[in-house]
Amino acid sequence: MRPRKTFLIAAILVGWVFTTYLIFLKNFKDPSPHKNREMLEKVRYLEQNIQVVEENRDKLYREIINILQKEDKTTSTETIPLVANNVDLGEIPAQIAETPPRPEADVALSKLQQKFINDDINSPVIPVLVFACNRLSVNRCLDDLIKHRPRADQFPIIVSQDCDDEPTRNMILSYKDNVTLIRQPDQSDITVLPKEKKYKGYYKISRHYGWALKTVFRQGFESVIIVEDDLSIAPDFYEYFLGTYPILKKDRSLWCISAWNDNGKEGLIDGGAGDLLYRSDFFPGLGWMMTKELWQELAPKWPKAFWDDWIRQPEQRKERACIRPELPRTRTFGKVGVSNGLFFDKHLKYIKLSEDFVSFTKMNLTYLQKSIYDEIFLKAVYQSPVVTLDELKRGLVTTKEPVRITYLTKEQYKRATKSLGLMDDFKSGVPRTAYRGVVSFFYNGQRVYLAPNTNWKGYDLTWS
Repeated sequence: MRPRKTFLIAAILVGWVFTTYLIFLKNFKDPSPHKNREMLEKVRYLEQNIQVVEENRDKLYREIINILQKEDKTTSTETIPLVANNVDLGEIPAQIAETPPRPEADVALSKLQQKFINDDINSPVIPVLVFACNRLSVNRCLDDLIKHRPRADQFPIIVSQDCDDEPTRNMILSYKDNVTLIRQPDQSDITVLPKEKKYKGYYKISRHYGWALKTVFRQGFESVIIVEDDLSIAPDFYEYFLGTYPILKKDRSLWCISAWNDNGKEGLIDGGAGDLLYRSDFFPGLGWMMTKELWQELAPKWPKAFWDDWIRQPEQRKERACIRPELPRTRTFGKVGVSNGLFFDKHLKYIKLSEDFVSFTKMNLTYLQKSIYDEIFLKAVYQSPVVTLDELKRGLVTTKEPVRITYLTKEQYKRATKSLGLMDDFKSGVPRTAYRGVVSFFYNGQRVYLAPNTNWKGYDLTWS
């Protein structure tokens, strides 16, 4: 019985296997093309999903590695699950998952962590932001800034380069730890109207200024000194800004400190008045200091071009003034540039740079506050005797005390300035160096005020 049972079981098993095979073969070889296509599509879909999941996982792992290499340290140990297409890829730190890699400029500036010297709010760290492009002569500017700098930790020099010019970049990098280089990342072309094609350089300059100021102020500094790569500076350049910094922060009627005097040519300035400072309604630029508060105000509406003319408009100036010196603390040597040497041969190359050191931080500069200055300055102007332009030019003025020449129209102002060698243009109706319409200068060793009448009603925009 046993052999027969074994044989029977074996026969049944063989029969079951054979029957199952026939059924499978029939289904597999089903002549229906629709069923075959459906099965193949399901297989391909599954393969594609597996491939996408693996690619996403590899990509995420690479990004995680890049972030870890750029971060100096992780500030949080909290972890979160990382999932892609419902596939669990493990856990990574929450900070890395939420924070994108820092821009190159932020990484470069991260070493400038100190905002006040010894945590003293009266001793601010004030970066000097140098705007550069493709001038190899930037070394003249940097040599001056380093030579006269009293403390490297209080005045870190940051060079922001546009244009992506390699020789200029190598020149800047040769200064090593003396300067920090950041590079404007957007080197794309700018589309302008055909009639503005010749002004395209001004669009790029404005883009560069906006990016650099945003980047530097993002680090938490309270103020910044702005310098262009074609400026030389006076020995007391830093002392000048340190001395005037407190009044800039205190007096809300001020919005900048400038080291420049537009009429600072020898013969038009008092060479013995190196400590003399003025309030000016005209934004001078060319070596100037602005605060974080001003940048926060201007940044949202920063213009696409001609930023310096834009900043002089009433909507931006809001009747605020700048401080400027009698003797310039900067001088430009950049004849070639976007402006094609405008005013250089006729005027700028004759600007006299102050040579003496004035201890502004030890001076009482409260006289520059609007409530005090207006009374003193306007009294000095309008109590001075009136003389004519002809009398001044012919040497017929009998007093050595300050005198006043009156102008009532734009034409009268233009005639006087051209005759005396002053800059004669207006920006948003404001004459260069003017305060309440008054332009102060020296002529043949005598103080002269070119001034409107005492009933002056404000600047006329049509005079521009």
